[in-house]
Amino acid sequence: MAEIPTTHYVKSDDVHIAYQVFGEGPFDLLFVPGFVSNVEATWRSPDLSAFFRRLASFCRVILFDKRGTGMSDRGSQIFTLEQRMHDVQAILDRVDCKNASLFGVSEGGPMALLYAATYPQRTSAMVLYGSYAKRSWAPDYPFGWNDEQWQRAINDIEQHWGTPEALTISMRVPGADKEYAERAASYLRASASPGAAAAIMRMNREIDVRHVLPGASNRRPCDRRTACALSRSPYSWSEADRASR
Repeated sequence: MAEIPTTHYVKSDDVHIAYQVFGEGPFDLLFVPGFVSNVEATWRSPDLSAFFRRLASFCRVILFDKRGTGMSDRGSQIFTLEQRMHDVQAILDRVDCKNASLFGVSEGGPMALLYAATYPQRTSAMVLYGSYAKRSWAPDYPFGWNDEQWQRAINDIEQHWGTPEALTISMRVPGADKEYAERAASYLRASASPGAAAAIMRMNREIDVRHVLPGASNRRPCDRRTACALSRSPYSWSEADRASR
């Protein structure tokens, strides 16, 4: 594969979505990124580039920036899972992918679940890493963040986004050294503006795709090991149970 894959654009509704296609193999893997991303800045990270090169050694990888992030159009700062699912459909149609395995990370997991439930004929497999079906606390869902935790996270984004001191960095890698924190801060700045990042967090607060879990796994048995896909959080175990019913 090329040192850095070429970035392409596809128009979905009123926005242009940036994507890359690289690697070879017997199946296509659509990587659905988490919170924010930048398809070109990804290749400046030794860890991320090694990860994607490994994936590309056994499959064709489709990588993209969700609307509102990275090299994709910002458009309005109102993002929905349904819009982003439509963006995925536009990318897959452009690269002539009839059937894909989905790899959803963090916030990318709910969209992968919704896509798999809506388009089961175009979904061959699904991996969720560190993900969830719902992010906010509710009487029937005690694992999520409460209002105070959400407000703290949003305030931090608006005040410290793109700095080494940002809560976004310390939450992901507690005790990160200065060099890592600086590199992570640069990646975040390339991936979203403070306003866009705060808008995404507000969208995440409303996510609840528990109702699609049975449909997302109705094509093959789903157990705790596969549904959790390496995530060890309590809500992932709960959602694995729901998906297997």
